[in-house]
Amino acid sequence: MASTNDLKNGMVLKLEGGQLWSVVEFQHVKPGKGPAFVRTKLKNVLSGKVVDKTFNAGVKVETATVDRRDMQFSYMDGEYYVFMDMKDYDQLMIDRKAVGDAANFLIEGFEATVATHEGEVLYVELPAAVELTIEHTDPGVQGDRSTGGSKPAKLETGYEIQVPLFVTTGEKIKVDTRTGDYLGRVNS
Repeated sequence: MASTNDLKNGMVLKLEGGQLWSVVEFQHVKPGKGPAFVRTKLKNVLSGKVVDKTFNAGVKVETATVDRRDMQFSYMDGEYYVFMDMKDYDQLMIDRKAVGDAANFLIEGFEATVATHEGEVLYVELPAAVELTIEHTDPGVQGDRSTGGSKPAKLETGYEIQVPLFVTTGEKIKVDTRTGDYLGRVNS
């Protein structure tokens, strides 16, 4: 248990029937008249839904302990992604739902942060950008600007993103894992 006066960004609260909400931002407000309150922006840890919620100042809220560990993606085992803890070499099997969109950018050896609560995997978080090789993309045609100068490219993970016309098959590029956007070429 913690008081609303102790809230910090990133803190995870257990609210409304055991749902986990992460504090995105908070603001203590002391109006000239009436009691003080805390205005928060909370993000549902599982669904990603963001809501605004106001608490009276000093109210007790239940906090949840979320264990974040850096792990390395090892391999796929059917529908499960197998991650290995780099400290004690424990292996953790995580289903596709918990991996979420991170699956689009995962290849063997990539490191990710795995968040768990009471032994249950909540989510897998990749670094903001990863380097991947383009498995296939059609050659860009000079003068073809009707598409805004971009074309589809299939990454080594099988995921397809839009890249500029000058990018070719076999090139290593940097990709934003949050949006799936092309960020640039990687100079080897």
